[in-house]
Amino acid sequence: MNNSRRTASFIFARWLVTRDYPAGLLPEGSERAFIQDLVYTAIRRFRPLGSILRMLVKKWPKGEMEALLYIGAAQILYMPDVPDFAAVNETVEAAKECPNPSIAKTVNAVLRNLIRRREEFDAYLLNACVDERESMPSNLYRRWVKRFGAEDAQKLAQWHNEPSETFLAYPDGRYEKLERGKRVDNIDGFQRGEFIVQDPATRLAVDLMNAQSGETVLDACAAPGGKTIQLAWRSAKVCACEINPRRRKKLISNLDRTNLKDKVEVIGSFENETRLFNKVLVDAPCSNTGVLRRKPDARWNWSEEKLNALISLQKEILDKASRLVKPGGTLVYSTCSNEEEENGLQIADFLSQHKEFTLVESRESLPFESGYDGAFAAALKKAP
Repeated sequence: MNNSRRTASFIFARWLVTRDYPAGLLPEGSERAFIQDLVYTAIRRFRPLGSILRMLVKKWPKGEMEALLYIGAAQILYMPDVPDFAAVNETVEAAKECPNPSIAKTVNAVLRNLIRRREEFDAYLLNACVDERESMPSNLYRRWVKRFGAEDAQKLAQWHNEPSETFLAYPDGRYEKLERGKRVDNIDGFQRGEFIVQDPATRLAVDLMNAQSGETVLDACAAPGGKTIQLAWRSAKVCACEINPRRRKKLISNLDRTNLKDKVEVIGSFENETRLFNKVLVDAPCSNTGVLRRKPDARWNWSEEKLNALISLQKEILDKASRLVKPGGTLVYSTCSNEEEENGLQIADFLSQHKEFTLVESRESLPFESGYDGAFAAALKKAP
């Protein structure tokens, strides 16, 4: 499977069926970045691409043909650096590897027709409702309009449709933006563990933790380990918890690379933990609406039902973790969401049930203001 479009269409076809996070299927090698761009663009722009392709195809296909049409159309409409002839020719070549020879003929005809009618489709998108044009689920976009207003909701949707940027975080608190196209593992210092990959929005939680040398710190939901590492860099005595074995393995790998494996205690769960800690961090499982730029598939997995389930899980984790905070200690709660129910309202509910805690400070990163990922963090003080 040497054709990058063929690989991308395979990954996209899997995503159409499973809706699983596609990053795990991306291949290693020189073509990885381009294949990721193909897949992520098709997923980001899934809604308008589907609307336009349905105007070009009489009988909607499934499987390989459907995936190839999305990958081809994504290049033509949303990847200006790819010439039209390359988008068509290479996608058709990928289609020729399919067992059914008619797939290549159909893909060729549809993509060429798309190019001929481009002005018509540009006009269609210009006049479409914002949530369709910006490829957002209507129910999620309506929430943003209600909270932020129409102008900022549109800015937020547009921000999430841009390819994500990569930042390198260093022990001294610096963040450096990585030049597009550069591989992180080729940067000097990667193998020596001199930096980690982390968006500056994570500073909200880390700064509110204000971990001091020698303090005991519990990171209750630690994988993949970015915040754990930053806390350890500050010489805190960190216990990192991760209940998921696969994610725990990733956590340990990152600690190993940064030479912190012997300095951080890793456990599977804090359910039976009896120790009390100076500071506890709950970086809670969330809806990921602050990082849709990095996880373009998350928007299509979003629903009110799933949100409510996450809110219940967050409440449970927060309640259990709060019991492990020493009197006079600090509990920090954080998410990579911009939904009020997961953030401010979750904290308000917690405080109403836990009178021994008071709110010290809360912070939120709104991408259309900060230019970074969406995130929320709140620091709560436990009475002495």
